[in-house]
Amino acid sequence: MPPATPPSPLMAHSLRHGHGACSCGSPLLQRFHERMMAEISRRHFLGGAAAVMALFAGLHAPSAVGEKPRERKGPLLLTHLRLFDGSGSPLRDNVAVRVEAGRIQAILPGDADPEGAEVIDCGGRVLMPGLIDAHWHTTLAAITQVAAMTADVGYVHLVAAREAERTLMRGVTSVRDVGGPSFALKRAIDEGVVAGPRIFPAGAMISQTSGHGDFRMRHEVPRGTATPLSEQERQGVAAIADGEAEVLRRTREQLMLGASQIKLMAGGGVASIYDPLDSTQFTERELRAAVEAADDWGTYVTVHVYTPRGIQRALRAGVRCIEHGQLADEESVRMMAGEGAWWSLQPFLQDEDANVYPDAARRESQRQVTEGTVRAYEMAQRFDVNTAWGTDILFSPQNTPNQLRHLAKLTRFYDPLTVLAMATGRNGELLALSGPRNPYPGTLGRIEPGALADLLVVDGDPSRDLDFLHDPERNLRLIMKGGRIHKERLGEGS
Repeated sequence: MPPATPPSPLMAHSLRHGHGACSCGSPLLQRFHERMMAEISRRHFLGGAAAVMALFAGLHAPSAVGEKPRERKGPLLLTHLRLFDGSGSPLRDNVAVRVEAGRIQAILPGDADPEGAEVIDCGGRVLMPGLIDAHWHTTLAAITQVAAMTADVGYVHLVAAREAERTLMRGVTSVRDVGGPSFALKRAIDEGVVAGPRIFPAGAMISQTSGHGDFRMRHEVPRGTATPLSEQERQGVAAIADGEAEVLRRTREQLMLGASQIKLMAGGGVASIYDPLDSTQFTERELRAAVEAADDWGTYVTVHVYTPRGIQRALRAGVRCIEHGQLADEESVRMMAGEGAWWSLQPFLQDEDANVYPDAARRESQRQVTEGTVRAYEMAQRFDVNTAWGTDILFSPQNTPNQLRHLAKLTRFYDPLTVLAMATGRNGELLALSGPRNPYPGTLGRIEPGALADLLVVDGDPSRDLDFLHDPERNLRLIMKGGRIHKERLGEGS
């Protein structure tokens, strides 16, 4: 018999766990059994018994990383460096950078007097801004589908906290979280409880019924007026809304919780079962309701969407950023450029980072997106669209260590300094669209007076290539966030 069709990876956003007395016949246990058997069948089909055993790998506790952050009380002067300032301009020599009170105080001549500052000799290496991932799922990237479905919610968040530290130690000092319950982790990082990047949270992904964020099983439909929220809604992974009034409510709830931007699902996806890739989701009026509510709070809406019809509808409604969009046509791209919208692209290519699907329908959708990715980067440059870099790693603890590989592969489409500028200064401009909802007022992604002191010292020459990104543990010699040093290996040999 053919292998069972596995559940959508996105459906596993539903963080389910049982309580109380035996529930052997409960819908919860039936649902878990269906998903587990489907996933085991898929893995056995793809890789045999070893792949089935790997299914449970994510249930092991991750190892410790990083070191205790250090914050000098006085100013710092970083010297003996080559400066990449995040703009895409050529590297600059014979300069020094002064850091004070968590910000860049000045860019000075290389022989400047320290004037009471502690001197940090960078050993002739490159100093650059911390990296920014514009499409990240803080709570959901580093946990397997099985663990997300079966573990206590507290465990899910503990794994996310550990991965946040790993993310920072890869040199990613800021992330734009575009779906998931990241508010508590953001607070813990900001208060110094745990280490991690700055998080710009969207909160729950807002979806129409049957949309890309509707993760319910078939037996949960229809939904009555008195039907309780689904588990994924209660956990803050997604919020289902139909009609302008419900979209307004769900948008305002995320703003109340502290969202820096709002994420809506405006089209289908590759991995999902119920919403085809070519489907268009939310009416223009519904999208506009979210846009107006976000605008009233000084921020913006971004949408998950692939197709020209969905992109154009979102732009007409006032959406400021398109996530994915690999199936865009020239008319859609011209419209993005004309509206000054952002295109948050991810290098979805048929390579070692691609998801594996056992069924022909999803493989075909994946093929379309892969081909569209190459066209998308070409059109983004040809029509001069504001382009951001992100990864969208999801339920893949084995892939999160390769986060920066998703950046390095962009040298297929751009020169290395342009790629690096996209992940620093340009992404910083996208984060700034949050306006007064920006949780970290100040410039990010640039090394200039007044900017937040999120800095990396790297072994490598980004004017030639970005190969150093393949091994951040070895090649990132200093990691600083807000003037606090989280890693320093400047005195060690190459």
